[in-house]
Amino acid sequence: MSKGADGERDPGLQPERTRLAWRRTTLSGTVCAVLAVKTALHDGPSPAGLIACALCCAFWLAFLYAAHRRIHSLASPTLPTPLTPRHATAAALCTVALAVCGAVLVL
Repeated sequence: MSKGADGERDPGLQPERTRLAWRRTTLSGTVCAVLAVKTALHDGPSPAGLIACALCCAFWLAFLYAAHRRIHSLASPTLPTPLTPRHATAAALCTVALAVCGAVLVL
């Protein structure tokens, strides 16, 4: 990564591509959460459906928080902080949990 004469980094397009990837993933998670709510309420609310729907929304919010933090980090004019293993694991687990909750609602 090259730096200019004033010490600022030359980010190129990589941070922008990464920000867009986080936004796309957040959008797909949003679609999953909305479809989970629709599925849970389609034939009338059931206790199991409402619990799965609430879990989907909670996992979506957790992923949204992690993505928002990462997007802001990548948008900074200075060198962004590396994604910590803890945050990467949390984002991955939220994504997998959202998929599992969605599968439970469909089955």
